[in-house]
Amino acid sequence: MALTAETESRLYRSLRAAAGAAAHLVALGFPTGVAVLARPGSSLFSWHPLLMALAFSFLMTEALLIFSPETSLLRSFSRKVRVRVHWALQLLALLCALLGLGIITYNKHLNGKAHFVTWHGVTGLLTVLYTSAQCAGGVLLLYPKLMKNWTLAKLKLYHATSGLVGYLLGCASLMLGMCSLWFTTSVTSVSWYLAMLCPLLTSLVIMNQVSNAYLYRKRSQH
Repeated sequence: MALTAETESRLYRSLRAAAGAAAHLVALGFPTGVAVLARPGSSLFSWHPLLMALAFSFLMTEALLIFSPETSLLRSFSRKVRVRVHWALQLLALLCALLGLGIITYNKHLNGKAHFVTWHGVTGLLTVLYTSAQCAGGVLLLYPKLMKNWTLAKLKLYHATSGLVGYLLGCASLMLGMCSLWFTTSVTSVSWYLAMLCPLLTSLVIMNQVSNAYLYRKRSQH
């Protein structure tokens, strides 16, 4: 028996809501697991994985999910409020990432180790630099008159697209970090695969959200 268009739409929204709820749980659960594993304060290095997990798993994920019509925790608030919270979360994510980068750099210096020689190190550095540029570019949305030849709608579209690239870089950096000796000696077997699924799940949810926003804008223009 074929589903009606209304039933299909309702089912699709339900699936998106379920995926979004799972993303919220993973966004909080992953850094919690990293905190248990790293035991922050036990060493200088222990702060690095926690800060990076907070930046790219929790804060940045929540900053993007805040615009989801199905799963935003602030969907009853005005867009102006959601934009401000988005800014606050993104700024906190950037601060955590910069601090995490500074700590691992100083820790390697203390131990006489080479800097940025692994895929995780290079991707992590690129991610932090890209995130810094993305946050700076977000200022243009507050002052769109600075870009006279660009409409506000186009600025929003490019900001969302470039933000998705930055988020995927962050997820890739987390996944590469889970391939490190520190992580693989502590997390093995099925637990390792489950951990790897965490950034993969949130990235799929965020990609779906951004693509749907893009399609909505395209339809509204016709």
